[in-house]
Amino acid sequence: MAGHVHPRQLAFVLPHEESLTRDNFLEGPANAAALALIDAWPEWPSRTMLLVGPEGSGKSHLAAIWAEQSGARSTAAHALSTMDVPSALATGALVVEDLRLGAFDERALFHLLNLAREESAFLLLTSRVPPSALDVELRDLRSRLRALPVASLLPPDDQLFRALIVKYCADRQLTVDEPMVSYLASRIERSYAAARDTVALLDREALRLGRPITRALAAEVLRNP
Repeated sequence: MAGHVHPRQLAFVLPHEESLTRDNFLEGPANAAALALIDAWPEWPSRTMLLVGPEGSGKSHLAAIWAEQSGARSTAAHALSTMDVPSALATGALVVEDLRLGAFDERALFHLLNLAREESAFLLLTSRVPPSALDVELRDLRSRLRALPVASLLPPDDQLFRALIVKYCADRQLTVDEPMVSYLASRIERSYAAARDTVALLDREALRLGRPITRALAAEVLRNP
């Protein structure tokens, strides 16, 4: 019929749960040092340790594994305040996630480090950048951060990258075969964030268009990100 308007299909993006257990952590040379640190607890070289790695590299996953082992509480670095420090250390272990340039209270973090030392508490800090890149104004905090032992997570090698694509698909209950994984792995940036974001985009587009996830759909999505 002339002038007929086709109803627009709505895509309902349902929440999906990413498993953060030890069994579901993907191991590889890129994260071996960081995983070894978590597995070695409480025999750490220091009671305060720093995990450093790019976005999506597994820092939060490792922190969740350690929190389960140690009974640690967790807080975002930007949410940490001086007043909250004593209660944050109530269990004797704390995760402080995502130290970012200019995005945390320096005095609160310095108070936390001092109190943790006094109480022999364990701290696990995470950041995308090393302490030298944080440009901290408090001189004493700057020296303390730069003295912390660091466990680094490196960019993924080919095997880990391909496994990440499979895992992110599985987290969304998507089934992909080996040729599809190879196609994606050879066409997107080899980074944790790119693997995660590409799978999320494919999932959204498949729902929006009412199509299965195929190589043809992937080609369209990667052509028009």
